Amino acid sequence: MKALILNGALKGDKSMTTINKLAEEILIEQGHEVESILLHEKEIGECIGCFGCWVKSPGICVIDDYGRILTETIINRDIVIYLTPVVYGGYSSELKKALDRTIPLLLPFFKKINGEVHHKERYKSYPNVIVLGIMSHEDNEMEEIFNSLIKRNSLNWYNSFSGGTIKNISGKDIKYQLKEKLNIMEVRTC
Repeated sequence: MKALILNGALKGDKSMTTINKLAEEILIEQGHEVESILLHEKEIGECIGCFGCWVKSPGICVIDDYGRILTETIINRDIVIYLTPVVYGGYSSELKKALDRTIPLLLPFFKKINGEVHHKERYKSYPNVIVLGIMSHEDNEMEEIFNSLIKRNSLNWYNSFSGGTIKNISGKDIKYQLKEKLNIMEVRTC
């Protein structure tokens, strides 16, 4: 199985490097082929909301930068891990910018799911997603908001996201928390 880690660390933030490496090690131990992308090192422009990816070049963003490559990479993976510091209950700006550019993976048409309107899927299957939100301190409200975001985002990918927050305490504790979150995915994909 092919796994992709989208590291949303902000420029200058070295705290996520160890967590990224630990996640890679755990995934490799589980038999996955792993690729990590440090998003702030890539040229990814903001989505401009032009809908060109739906009407001008269906499935392909009109902005010719790494965002195109990223979208193609994501849809061709079995597992995608969002690794991000939790910022005001959400993703980092680097991860959010990259995820905004994945809109070509959906169709511009709508359908109702459980009484809600969502975009129709463009592909037969989507990667399973694990979201690892790194928190430097305890904040129950921020954690609740982040977990709600994960749940809401999963509806648009036609699968359930797993994961949640990890408290950045110590290397040993982080590895235990990572294993716990990544083992959830191992059970779901077997």
